[in-house]
Amino acid sequence: MQLSRINSLVELFFTKYKEIDSVSEKPFLKWLKENEKDFLTWQQVASKIQILSEHLRTKLNKGDRCILLSENRPEWLISDISIMNAGGVTVPLFTTYSEKDYEYIINDCKPKICIVSNEIQLKKIEKFISDEIKVLSIENLNERVENIENIFNEHSKKNKSNPHISFNQNLERKDLACIIYTSGTTGNPKGVMLSHGGILSNCEGAQEILNQLVQNSEPTFLTWLPLSHSYEHAVQFVQISLGAKIYYAESLEKLLSNMSIAKPTIMTAVPRFYQNLYSKISINFSKQKGFKKKLISSTISLGIKKLNNENLAFREKLINFFCEKLVRKKIKNQFGGKLKAFVSGGGALDQKIGEFLNAIGLPTLQGYGLTEASPVVSCNIPGKIRIDTVGPPFKTNQVNIAEDGEILVKGENVMLGYWNMKKETSDVIIDGWLHTGDIGEITEDGNLKITDRKKEIIVSLGGDNISPSKIENLLCLNEKIKQSFVYGDKKTYLVALIVTESTENRKEIEIFLENLNKTLSLVEKVKKFKLIKEEFSIENGMLTPTLKLKRKKILEKYKEDLEKLY
Repeated sequence: MQLSRINSLVELFFTKYKEIDSVSEKPFLKWLKENEKDFLTWQQVASKIQILSEHLRTKLNKGDRCILLSENRPEWLISDISIMNAGGVTVPLFTTYSEKDYEYIINDCKPKICIVSNEIQLKKIEKFISDEIKVLSIENLNERVENIENIFNEHSKKNKSNPHISFNQNLERKDLACIIYTSGTTGNPKGVMLSHGGILSNCEGAQEILNQLVQNSEPTFLTWLPLSHSYEHAVQFVQISLGAKIYYAESLEKLLSNMSIAKPTIMTAVPRFYQNLYSKISINFSKQKGFKKKLISSTISLGIKKLNNENLAFREKLINFFCEKLVRKKIKNQFGGKLKAFVSGGGALDQKIGEFLNAIGLPTLQGYGLTEASPVVSCNIPGKIRIDTVGPPFKTNQVNIAEDGEILVKGENVMLGYWNMKKETSDVIIDGWLHTGDIGEITEDGNLKITDRKKEIIVSLGGDNISPSKIENLLCLNEKIKQSFVYGDKKTYLVALIVTESTENRKEIEIFLENLNKTLSLVEKVKKFKLIKEEFSIENGMLTPTLKLKRKKILEKYKEDLEKLY
């Protein structure tokens, strides 16, 4: 399939469906939740998309926004493609947003339709939905909410045969496909407008990597990262382009047991998953003694040597042979036995973790991107992994380094802009170049290396973009808090420095923070804090002349104190 000739994400799905139509019973989607049915086939998914698209067309005009609020499940993909096929624009929402975020986004994008999975998700947005907004549900709720399954059943009653499969051929690559909201420094989420061509360009860029991984094997994915995340949202179209079999995981807690069932060949996740994996395997390794301990130590050291393309002596090659058979093979079997690669995105992967996983037989490719780039810009290539880099840029986009070191990106993958934010759009897209806010360099072998971050955004281990200034401003609403500094880059949760006149205020601040956390999304909650008396000022170098926090200066003095909170 030549992705450069495909006009829309909808066309991508139906073109792939027609390619495999002769194998109409080919399995496609399965949710690994207890009591769920067997796989939905490509034929069944195509039919459901056709039926739901026809239903949505009666309620939508081209460009109308449709909220999609659901956990990962087959109906997520079905709803997403159906919305676009009907001429609409998908607006995916995280199930972990705060109430204020739901209210802001719904008021901002003004949806015509909201598709929710169940009663739990409906309750999160119900009070923000006016009577003019049509609500559809995946699970059967009440008479007021139209059930998608009933729509399928009604069609089956009226039509004995499968619907005639066709798709919306009026969609073009430049058309808006989805609006994915991401945290902004202003405090309100920004709606990133991604085009059909932008995401297709990303799929095409990924082909060089994926073609090497799926040769002579049926590509199988286990999806865990929320489909509302720009990374996993794009990955689902990569999966479609490969004609892959897709399993939706139950939860993070059950991910390892789900892997033994799904036996994935490729799995995408964020750094938090790999950190947990590293911790679990390291704990298990530390319990070993004698010969096993020596063998594990050799597995890691020789694996890192191979990763760095260092030549092994004859004796080392012999030891590595046993490491492969006795250690790496066993580890691979614990993950289903067919894993060709983990792909890490949505945040920076610690170099030590990357080396460790690759060394023990779990190939891990680190990539780089941002929602505004649809989202992937670059990724390491199998067999050419450079663990301290994020690999070469995709051939479908250009990367340039500005004079101040900022990474600039140009290509079809660059967003159309921020929804309803012309100034913010013109601030980051200049002469067609997306200013990423990240600082980097191009290595001699053509790989992109991230060295710093220009913008004041925290990226958690889960790949979530968090605005520290938003939370700092909210903290300072308390009269006992004079200033605050939020910390948590590449961490599992946020902590803060709080400037107050007296440590006697601690209990009152704890109560205030507990109430504030209830209004914030899961990733924005501040779990721990340290009280300090010294104010951030221009004089001590911790404030700019315009009274903005000098984060690097504050970290130079307080990083050790902040790290102790973890």
